Amino acid sequence: MLKIFISFIAICLATAPEVLAQQKGEIPLPLPRQPKNIVLLIGDGMGTSQIYAGMVANGNILQLERFSHIGFSKTYSADNLITDSGAGATALSIGKKARNGGIGVDADSTLHETILESAAAAGKVTGLVATCDITHATPASFAAHQPNRDWHEAIALDMSKAGVDLMIGGGLRHFEERTDRSNLIAAMEDRGVMVVRDEAALFNIKSLPVAAFLWNEDAPAKHKGRNDILPRSTYLALEKLSEDEDGFFLMVEGSQIDWGGHANETEYITQEMIDFDQAIGIALDFAERNKETLVIVTADHETGGFAINGGNQASNTVQGAFTTKKHTAVMVPVFAFGPGAEAFTGIQDNTQLYEKMMAALDLAKKKRPVSWQNRDKF
Repeated sequence: MLKIFISFIAICLATAPEVLAQQKGEIPLPLPRQPKNIVLLIGDGMGTSQIYAGMVANGNILQLERFSHIGFSKTYSADNLITDSGAGATALSIGKKARNGGIGVDADSTLHETILESAAAAGKVTGLVATCDITHATPASFAAHQPNRDWHEAIALDMSKAGVDLMIGGGLRHFEERTDRSNLIAAMEDRGVMVVRDEAALFNIKSLPVAAFLWNEDAPAKHKGRNDILPRSTYLALEKLSEDEDGFFLMVEGSQIDWGGHANETEYITQEMIDFDQAIGIALDFAERNKETLVIVTADHETGGFAINGGNQASNTVQGAFTTKKHTAVMVPVFAFGPGAEAFTGIQDNTQLYEKMMAALDLAKKKRPVSWQNRDKF
């Protein structure tokens, strides 16, 4: 009887503050479900087979297993059942279907403000991290507007003026070895951007904005000597962007999972997948501590028609097979963690991911008209 009485008193003491607050009309507010920050991680060419191959090669475990909200995305472009990275990333960045090759424009080549640009206009800081040329289709789709993904110099000009607070990738040549003889690096520095060209300088930065061009073109493949620059850059980006009290939008791309699919090389895929997963783990660790960050992982498309035809979990080996050296039209997975993650479950169009991210950051009503850049078509 004494134990029951003690338990009753403990419950009363625990609930007393809430009861008193309700009597005073001060009902405690629930934890916020709207994030202040979004980290969007895109595994270029990453389908479910790429994920499981990386899992087996990594000892049957990936950071991706920490997600509880999972869905799928339909990736078709405006003019093809099989999308390319330009149209695939553009659907995520502007919420519109583009023709294959389009960058930040819709099917009619009309410009639309990207989610990164909308976030910046709302006072948030922004970042782009990739293991490829920063003017490559996926990162470019968040900070440039061109009808052709191969117009790297035009894309570089757009990106040099986009006001991205932190850019990390390759492609230095498109900014300073240009056919028009202009030096975009000097122009960026004149606008107050710190431009760095090596890892030592990058990891010693004190403030933003920073543009890090670590390779003249693309980074080397992971299985051919690239270090852990992607997860370390992700950590750095989160550390620096989170210093701004208004929040941030960060896109991180595991660029070369796609290239392993194009090359039909299983080891290339697994090593890039594991490297990308480490960056995902860093983002999840940050979100768990921060409590105000929504982490989303998805792909622009699948590459290679990759299948797992055999292997051995004990030896962490995978026997892969391919149906093509190009992209395929299969749905790709979507993972979400943090405030608002539940909205990303189920089967959805890739353009809906944009709409859900815009809603999560309450950016839709703050969008500028398409004339914001004094041009609306090409």
